[in-house]
Amino acid sequence: MLKLVIVDVHSHFWEYPKHFSDDFKNQAKRARGDQEVDLTVRYDEYMANAAGCDKTIVFGGKARLSGLWVPDHEVAAYAASHPDKLIGFLSLDPTQSGWQEEMVEGHQDLKLKGIKLLSMYAGFYPHDRRFDYIWQYATRHQLPVLLHTGTTFVAQAPLDCTLPRHLDDVATRFPEVKIILAHLSHPYEGECVATIRKHPNVYADCSALHYRPFQLYQSLMLVQEYGVWHKVLYGSDYPFTTNQASFDGMRAINNMLEGTNLPRLNLEKMEQMFHRDSLSILGIST
Repeated sequence: MLKLVIVDVHSHFWEYPKHFSDDFKNQAKRARGDQEVDLTVRYDEYMANAAGCDKTIVFGGKARLSGLWVPDHEVAAYAASHPDKLIGFLSLDPTQSGWQEEMVEGHQDLKLKGIKLLSMYAGFYPHDRRFDYIWQYATRHQLPVLLHTGTTFVAQAPLDCTLPRHLDDVATRFPEVKIILAHLSHPYEGECVATIRKHPNVYADCSALHYRPFQLYQSLMLVQEYGVWHKVLYGSDYPFTTNQASFDGMRAINNMLEGTNLPRLNLEKMEQMFHRDSLSILGIST
């Protein structure tokens, strides 16, 4: 029998609080409403709640504006400590000098296999022509690019920089790059769905949504009604939540509809999402 693989395309590595400013740490208390989240990354904890996850993409983050900076060499070392499970991505903040060299070093010297961008947290537009080198380099080296899209708890991070519509321009001009819009771009799911439906190489991930169940229901119903279940990849967003909590929350989403005539999410399509061969889709070899 063919083994069903689970790939988590969205998890983090950092040392908390070392890689964060005091301002970020203070604002992060709003990340889950009234529930303060422990942002410490512990591999043993991750695996204990990984629910059979076979491979995990992991990245740090660089966003000077918001007070987050994780050196790529530390992400590479973390990934190398568990090479059978972890796949490292480099991070860029193109508002800071030297980002071009960091991208080349992260890819060619550290052997990281994709790029993570925090455009809202760093305060830049991903379709800004000044940063086309990112997309040119990603095209040339077949590197997938995952971007945070959606809401934030950081006051100085401009929401306009995170809108999915900006990736429409990028995907039109750089159609070969595999692009992932994180978090289904909540609360801009409509734009996200329109963008991933339009462009063959643009996808979304479903990370960090299960603890807002009605919003998640509406998000996935848009996915279902537009026929783009196949364009959604599974991700957890650890340490903000875990794989097990994500699976449990999403699989139970139809339960809250009991006694109503609201349409149900297709759980078979959801299971296919959980077991999607995301690494092959993104062109990542292990």
